[in-house]
Amino acid sequence: MSRAYFIAGTDTDVGKTTIAAGLLYAARTLGLSTLAGKPVASGCEITDSGLRNADALALRAQSSVVLDYAAINPFAFAPAIAPHLAAREVGVELSVAALLAPMQEVLAQAADFTLIEGAGGWRVPLTGSANLSDLAIALRLPVILVVGVRLGCINHAVLTAEAIAGDGLQLAGWVANIIDPETSRLEENLATLTELLPAPCLGRVPRMTQATAPAVAQWLHLDLLK
Repeated sequence: MSRAYFIAGTDTDVGKTTIAAGLLYAARTLGLSTLAGKPVASGCEITDSGLRNADALALRAQSSVVLDYAAINPFAFAPAIAPHLAAREVGVELSVAALLAPMQEVLAQAADFTLIEGAGGWRVPLTGSANLSDLAIALRLPVILVVGVRLGCINHAVLTAEAIAGDGLQLAGWVANIIDPETSRLEENLATLTELLPAPCLGRVPRMTQATAPAVAQWLHLDLLK
């Protein structure tokens, strides 16, 4: 039976892709087929093949089901700014409907383990009153939350978990990605997160010099996913 999840973060630069790639690698080591989608990405590089996003490429590298790049990352923008602003600069209107169809195609491949990765935090704007969280709602996917462990992370994590629940989605699990290993009272902070978040902790990933997918995977526990 295939399983699919939406990967969200407590903020931007909390390591969503690092953790997602690790989860995909862990699934592959269990003999599961894998696939991931990155519906919208900014901060892309111009290549001979078109705009390419490093995060989307990292997800594609851990996907055993092979799709064209555009199928995985249908909306790619060069400026490293909020997606709705990057889209506006090039005259593209982002909408839930525009993102929904290609991500439904990703899910339709029915890989054993599929991840759809968001951008930034939970309430990233698309256009008008629509947010990227509305895509997760439309896809009706349970959510894996990547918590960037640093000062202030408890507030960010709890507010995000509350927003996910308020949107009618299940928090399937969360990952503590230790961005700042010098965080004061680190163990106490992690204990508080475990107490307050209504889902299992899938792993505590330490700060690494080279956070490769295999290195990250060894800290993750897929068996704890709801």
